[in-house]
Amino acid sequence: MVVRTVLVVDDEPGIRTVLRSYLEADGFAVEEAGDGVAAIAAVRAREPDLVLLDVMLPGVDGVEALRQLRTFTDVPVIMVSARAEEVDRLVGLSLGADDYVTKPFSAREVVARVKTVLRRGRGSPAADPERLRFTELEIDLAARTVRAPSGLVELSSLEFDLLAALAAAPGRVFSRAQLLQKVWGYDFYGDERVVDVHIRSLRARLGDDATDPRLIATVRGVGYKFIGAAA
Repeated sequence: MVVRTVLVVDDEPGIRTVLRSYLEADGFAVEEAGDGVAAIAAVRAREPDLVLLDVMLPGVDGVEALRQLRTFTDVPVIMVSARAEEVDRLVGLSLGADDYVTKPFSAREVVARVKTVLRRGRGSPAADPERLRFTELEIDLAARTVRAPSGLVELSSLEFDLLAALAAAPGRVFSRAQLLQKVWGYDFYGDERVVDVHIRSLRARLGDDATDPRLIATVRGVGYKFIGAAA
């Protein structure tokens, strides 16, 4: 049995201890870090399967730590913060966080969210070895790469899964709830607006204008659909 490792990053030892206790009781191995610099070093050295990253950290805070992590790794990250303002949620998720938990939280809920993120497998669409070809994109589901006329497009794992889910059914309208189920998992606990954040990020990486889309169209009041022309 493969044991997954979770890196718990928080400057409060008591919180780290509680999360360690619950995670270990559920079969996870746990590493700890008390600040952003230590967290970045731990990810480089030990390559955990997931990071629980507090926003309010001394020195390098969680948002900056996440920004730096995303320059060299696609490790799943769940942000944790006592600040529940929507701006914090959007900033964290737009940088590539996979989920967001606010304090005070239930340790059991945190463990459930960890399981949900890891259960997504960071790549369920890759089970289909075929390629999806469009005039502006070629999506290789096995290699998990996206190529545009200008070259390879760098996407996060979540962005790739979201694009693959939409592009696998061109013209079909997906609601936010449906995309959450397909990409994040059936037991995702978060806000449906996380889909909007990642669609916005995906469009930016693809160079797709939301006001005049070529690839991903918004269906007002419902969700999104892929409109890329077949090759």
